Amino acid sequence: MNIKALIRIGAVAIGLAAGANLLAADTQENWNKHCLSCHGKDGKGQTKAGRMADVKDFTDAKYQASFDDEHALKQVKEGLKDKAGKYRMKPFAEKLKDDEIKALIAYIRKFKG
Repeated sequence: MNIKALIRIGAVAIGLAAGANLLAADTQENWNKHCLSCHGKDGKGQTKAGRMADVKDFTDAKYQASFDDEHALKQVKEGLKDKAGKYRMKPFAEKLKDDEIKALIAYIRKFKG
């Protein structure tokens, strides 16, 4: 392999790493903007708003096992309603792209013990 090819490979690797860092920053920003007030910094849902909305504890592995990523994607996009039809969590389909929601789901998965 010549030096030019090595430089190109290095540039691609640096670009991919930078992109991953930006996605992580965007995910943290989205969590802070859209999720933190109810789910809390630690994912336990023990905020005032979280308790009012009966938010589940994302650190509970059993709870996390009760849903798959596709189900979570649908819930975030469409929101969650209580039995009376009132939103417990508003829909985010208009605010977040699918890849942003998927990144948040991956972020949520890291809360379980």
